Amino acid sequence: MIAEELINQMIPPLKLYDTVEKALRWMDEFRVNELPVVSNRKYMGLASELGLIELNDRSQALKGLELEHQEVHVMQHQHFYDVMEAAIKNKIQVVPVLDDDQEYIGIITINDTLAAFGQMSALQGQGSILVLSMPERDYSLSQISRLIEEENTKILSAYVSPDEMDPYQIKLTLKLNATDLSRIIATLERFEYRITAQFNDSSTDNDVGRDRLDMLLKYLDI
Repeated sequence: MIAEELINQMIPPLKLYDTVEKALRWMDEFRVNELPVVSNRKYMGLASELGLIELNDRSQALKGLELEHQEVHVMQHQHFYDVMEAAIKNKIQVVPVLDDDQEYIGIITINDTLAAFGQMSALQGQGSILVLSMPERDYSLSQISRLIEEENTKILSAYVSPDEMDPYQIKLTLKLNATDLSRIIATLERFEYRITAQFNDSSTDNDVGRDRLDMLLKYLDI
């Protein structure tokens, strides 16, 4: 699952000419502690409730204020792990998303990230994640399951989503109970399934995945 799939379309960005009062009102309305500020589709930084609430003149525009986390963002094709990491490391509730032209396209809230984490809840167990792309007409989970089970591997969870790059394609994200995917990938590719990403819980990838899981649990104070 990648960043642009998690963008919260209900939360608009602030503009430089918006007032402190408006920013605080929107934060209360959308139940977030920060909101992005955008100028001509360029991300300028985050307005923070903590930084605004002490201001006496709430009629002043955001343009005259120093915005926070100006360099903190993720690109649209980054994995949701990176979104989670950006939120946790910077202790923010929203993460701005930019496109390949460095233009602002939306934000992801920590709740959106947790929802994505929930969809991949099998992460706590040993295994790997495999992402496939295919024409919607060719989608058959039973056939894919059969091919994978023939390699003595089981599907722990599956998630289907549209492919943003092609409206006629879908993406299938699989959580598997195996760390070595080489034989499975070879089998799937032999049947003309296209592998677009893989995330292993073994070796270095396992350390990265578990580090990020640990960070999430610390963020939630679990």
